[in-house]
Amino acid sequence: MSSATGDDAALNRDAQAGVGAEGLAWGILAVRIGSIAVVTVVAWLVLAGLFDTTGFPPSTIWATLGLLPVNLLCLWLLRRLYRREGMTLRDALGIRRGKVGRDILWGLLWLVVMNVPFAVAVAGTVFLLYGADAPAAFETIFVNPEAESAISLAWLLVIAIVSVIPFMLINAPTEELVYRGYAMSGIARRRGGAVAVIATSLVFGVQHMAFAATVPGMLVFLVAFTLWGAAAALIVRWQGRLFPVVVAHWIINFMLSSPGIVFPILQLAGVIEAE
Repeated sequence: MSSATGDDAALNRDAQAGVGAEGLAWGILAVRIGSIAVVTVVAWLVLAGLFDTTGFPPSTIWATLGLLPVNLLCLWLLRRLYRREGMTLRDALGIRRGKVGRDILWGLLWLVVMNVPFAVAVAGTVFLLYGADAPAAFETIFVNPEAESAISLAWLLVIAIVSVIPFMLINAPTEELVYRGYAMSGIARRRGGAVAVIATSLVFGVQHMAFAATVPGMLVFLVAFTLWGAAAALIVRWQGRLFPVVVAHWIINFMLSSPGIVFPILQLAGVIEAE
């Protein structure tokens, strides 16, 4: 009888731990989505007041700047949460001494694997929205002139350096720790792996709606980034660690954000004509 009672108590403790882990998992997702929503609205209000820009969401450079405090907040929370479990952020990322080179090669492979469904999702969603007019739509749904601010190239370069460099360094590990790390493992403990993959991927897609240039672009981003997140989640569950996917994510962030610094430099140098 005492053995059965002890087993029941252990099961109750495990169940309570699962409930607590799931609550914290949803909590970190809510913090990230909520803080991105706040900085997006604040940036839009500030830009509307200073530069009379009417486009929403704000342009990419301002969205990237807004991610700096969001990422720092999330990293601080993640460090505290993982410390409660006796882990460092390095442990959570799965960085293995002597095997970083191999994980970088895995990351290069996953870069291709994850971007194939992403590209198909972008093209397919635009086609479903616009049909035969899809080729012309690509020129309008990912650019919103009304969200651009009248600011000098010199100041644009300063803002780009302040926002883009930290973004390239910390956004990839932060997002992977939030979505495919802490949140996915916490939800999986109580709801199972399938629910965890679907839930975190959908929230990942919702997050990226804030970085689209237009309302149709928001729908495209929702679909494409949800699929990207699902592919990343499945890879992490298969490999059992985050770092290879972080490498792929780093490369993507670098490729997409570095022009924000390169183009203003080339324009200031007169290499290319300023618009």
